[in-house]
Amino acid sequence: MKVSQLLKSLAVVTALCAGAAHAQVSVMLPANPGGGWDSTGRQAFQAMNKAGIYTGTVNFTNKGGAGGTIGLADFQRSQKGKPDALAVFGAITVGAITLNRSPVDLSKFKPVSRLTAEYLVLAVKADSPYKNLGDFVAALKSNPGASAVGGGSAGGVDHIALALLAQSAGVPAASLNYIPQAGGADTVIGIINGTLKAGISGISEFQQFAQEGRIRILGVTTAERLKGLKDVPTFKEAGYDVEIANWRGILGSVDMPEANHKEWVERFTKLNATQEWQAVLEKQGWDAYFLPGDAFGQFIQSESSRINKVLKDAGLVK
Repeated sequence: MKVSQLLKSLAVVTALCAGAAHAQVSVMLPANPGGGWDSTGRQAFQAMNKAGIYTGTVNFTNKGGAGGTIGLADFQRSQKGKPDALAVFGAITVGAITLNRSPVDLSKFKPVSRLTAEYLVLAVKADSPYKNLGDFVAALKSNPGASAVGGGSAGGVDHIALALLAQSAGVPAASLNYIPQAGGADTVIGIINGTLKAGISGISEFQQFAQEGRIRILGVTTAERLKGLKDVPTFKEAGYDVEIANWRGILGSVDMPEANHKEWVERFTKLNATQEWQAVLEKQGWDAYFLPGDAFGQFIQSESSRINKVLKDAGLVK
């Protein structure tokens, strides 16, 4: 065989091998199409592709239910040891694992990157007698059962945030009258028609209705005031030591080889600094909440401890 022919053959083999390696990249999206986790995973890889960080093929799998625990249980079992298997998950998963008695063990996965956050706000009807967070907490202290608060699923981030507010104010979390809603729109309807004294949800769910003058936002769970909500104090400013976000991040498979884990941490670190990713954050209304690798793993541990304690205090788990 001529040298030129040999080189061509080797080039073809190399290209095929590279294509096979790219085709092995798989991402578990433990939610139905169109949701926050689905968008986070797909748009992160789209931005990574545009930035030239990773341009290979990515196979996405949607498997929703039970706060992400159904998809993650499948991922934990079927993708063990796979070098390029990743999964999207978030704050909701932490409590869902306990509430659903799921076999998912977050400590077994390889932490790759915390990516985004959406902070929470507490809102009341526009003509509510509660003019600030202190007014609402005073009513909560006086009669927790009469202060119905709507939000996401029981044990979810909204519920956890309310429980943390109650604890900070000296109100037993188990005494709260928390009413899960089907979605943010239902929470707003409940606030406006008076079936709920207040609602708690992500900023994006409430901001439009606040701008229209239909509801009033009393506080936000950030460390500092947000640019888009400069007139809204943080919970901490109001005197309540609460800071929590509905965060989302990326996990690597159980027993992912160290070289691959390092490579994916580096890729997502590069992604975080790109204009392509910043454009996604701005378009989606997400806050950057980046934390790489082992630091993210430590955060997951601390969040798991904090959230599970709140669930116990609220009487949701033993």
